[in-house]
Amino acid sequence: MSSGTQENRAEMLAAIKRELRKSNSFGAAFFRVAATQTGLAADTDIQVLDLLDLAGEVSAGQLAELMGMTSGAIAKVLNRLEASGLVQRERDKSDGRRVIVRLTTGKEELRKVRAMLASLEETWDEVISSYNEEQLAFLLAFLQRSNTLSRQQLLQQQEMTLPDERSIFSAPLDDLSQGRLVFLSAGIRLVLRTSAAMAELYQARFKGAVPNVTVQGGVVTIRYPRQFLLLTGDQRQAEITLNGSIPWQIVVQSGGSEVFADLSGLNLASFEVRGVGSQILLQLPVPSGVVPIRISGGGSEIVVRRPAGVAVQAHLKGWGSAWAFDGQTYMSNKLRLASADFDPADPYYLIEVTSSGSTVTITSLEAGGELK
Repeated sequence: MSSGTQENRAEMLAAIKRELRKSNSFGAAFFRVAATQTGLAADTDIQVLDLLDLAGEVSAGQLAELMGMTSGAIAKVLNRLEASGLVQRERDKSDGRRVIVRLTTGKEELRKVRAMLASLEETWDEVISSYNEEQLAFLLAFLQRSNTLSRQQLLQQQEMTLPDERSIFSAPLDDLSQGRLVFLSAGIRLVLRTSAAMAELYQARFKGAVPNVTVQGGVVTIRYPRQFLLLTGDQRQAEITLNGSIPWQIVVQSGGSEVFADLSGLNLASFEVRGVGSQILLQLPVPSGVVPIRISGGGSEIVVRRPAGVAVQAHLKGWGSAWAFDGQTYMSNKLRLASADFDPADPYYLIEVTSSGSTVTITSLEAGGELK
């Protein structure tokens, strides 16, 4: 190939790449205009509708992948579209962990979106009308190959630039009226928080080894395989945020760990933690009824704080433990105590602690300050 031919080819390739980039930019601008004209919140909403129109139905995870978004971000988009009646979500009957998304039929907004996309297709009809079948076959092969490689590149970029975001686990709240968290591990720092503003059922982020996470009927189960417990030098941490708009049952089995649970914004139905040699720091919310709290372990530091003015009844059992209850210190293997303002007719916490060789403190936030 002569140098002149090589130069012409290089110029032609550069021109093609510029036009492809322009096409991508025009496409993004088209989605923004479409969002404005249809009254949708963002151009990402239009893109999701377009993908669903092409695919028929896909899982929420597939949508996140195709859009280059995290599961939490795509959940927010789907929440908006579902609230507008434009999409429907339902659990996959063959796999309850998957959420299937599809368009809702008969919506005026969808008719407007399809009309705008049809106008764009008309311009493409005009462009390709002068090409013969051989040229059209070449053009189709080029676009298919380009889309396949572009998707592969998108996934690679996600892996390179979004390692933390891809480790975020979440699930949609849907119409769930209650939740249950089951956390099973050892030798880990567990941080529990709540948020009444979040759209998801829960969100979890992990540092170090990533556990197995399953969600079924509002039950979130997080389990670290046993082989992870044999690893050394691996700083494991789990940060879990629960939706504060529904009541939760929480079960934690985590020996030799640090458990920090600030549940002050949660509608707590029950809490149980088993952790030998663990440090347990628990901040309770205002109860709506009689809420059982069960803690067991040995050689632990256990601190339980409740809001000021909230009554508590406690059953404390264990050998060699030091008990501190609302400013009073006790040394006994079996105690039944109640706060000064306890009235069984009012909401209160029923706390049972079974622990040996531990320091156990049960107090109010007013007396103890902020949980840290």
